[in-house]
Amino acid sequence: MDHPQAFGPALGRCAHLSRERMDARLSGWDITPAQTHVLLYLHHHEGRAPQCEVTRFLKVKPSTANGILDRLEERGLVKRTVSGSDARRRLITLTEKGEARQELFHQVYLDVENTILRGFSPEETQLFRSFLERIIQNLEEDRKL
Repeated sequence: MDHPQAFGPALGRCAHLSRERMDARLSGWDITPAQTHVLLYLHHHEGRAPQCEVTRFLKVKPSTANGILDRLEERGLVKRTVSGSDARRRLITLTEKGEARQELFHQVYLDVENTILRGFSPEETQLFRSFLERIIQNLEEDRKL
């Protein structure tokens, strides 16, 4: 770091390393972290969600979400169906295979989390989390300016 008070580069390096560790653990499964996030999201939403909600969760363009969902569908991990009477709305549902893989990927996520927090006490972990939440809030507020 160029400056001892430069948090941005340190946060960027942390984000980069955590993604790298996640990628390394997932490399044998031919799946991206974004795809695993979709599986985890669906699992936490009773195995299904409208595509527009999945897109909002991923914070990506609809075309990017389509690509992620296409690959998950090709692998048999999710299926897309028409949601109700509106043919433009798609419902994304976890398949049995997707649910089984989700459990595995959740464990990978926990392994990376444990690596990140190794050596921190529960109190330090909570304090660290509150600091990160405040940083996120500050940056989100700055977006509105």
